[in-house]
Amino acid sequence: MKKGILVAFLLVVTLFSLYAGGSQEPSEAEKNIRVKLATTTSTDNSGLLEHLLPVFTEETGYQVNVIAVGTGAALELGEKGDVDVVLVHARELENQFVADGYGVNRRDVMYNDFVILGPSADPAGAGSASNGAEAIEKIGEAGIDFVSRGDKSGTHVKELNLWEEAGIKPSGNWYKEAGQGMGAVITMTNDLLGYTLADRGTFLSMRGEIDIEVVHEGDPSLFNPYGIIAVNPEVHSHVNYDGAMALVDWMVSEQGQELIAEFTKGGDQLFYPNAE
Repeated sequence: MKKGILVAFLLVVTLFSLYAGGSQEPSEAEKNIRVKLATTTSTDNSGLLEHLLPVFTEETGYQVNVIAVGTGAALELGEKGDVDVVLVHARELENQFVADGYGVNRRDVMYNDFVILGPSADPAGAGSASNGAEAIEKIGEAGIDFVSRGDKSGTHVKELNLWEEAGIKPSGNWYKEAGQGMGAVITMTNDLLGYTLADRGTFLSMRGEIDIEVVHEGDPSLFNPYGIIAVNPEVHSHVNYDGAMALVDWMVSEQGQELIAEFTKGGDQLFYPNAE
């Protein structure tokens, strides 16, 4: 009996200890250690985030969960409060996101540019065009396969702007809407030996794996800036605003900007820091 009573007593003590320990409120750091980032496939496919985020985690303790989608989808996740911060590249959409009250504290982070990729033979003659709209017009008039992101990404938005400027509504078997990320679209274009619009960073990261190349570049209208925006905690009170702002502040810090500038592939710099 005594042994049974002792076992029962120890069990009660153990359960009480577990209960008491479990009832303690976790610290704010423990509750908010994870930051959900919605960003573009270009920052993910290029390897930039893999270069940056481990350092951010080491410096701040925050761990970042990345959702890589097109800019439009990333901003939609922010509007719904499904993420804490967005890193995207479509300034008009970003401005609307902030104006509608979904985002706060937008900051410039970096830039690169868009390029038109195609076969080295350039059968449409896009390389002889004086600007991006004329280059894409030549492709449309030639009816040679063009692969569109078709996903409301920043690259897709830029592409649609170029078609509009060229006065063409693309349609027909030659115009293929992939609904895929940048890496997948470049691969598809390469298989077809067609044309596409891509961000330079993703192209450079894949250059050794593909045959298509840059056939048109350098047009000022192909400038491609990236911005980072925290989701507004007044709209979505559950978001990790402190974690989001930690990432925003770190991205535009001297350390974050230097790491962006240092990121290269094959000796080529993929992104250029431009935080004020």
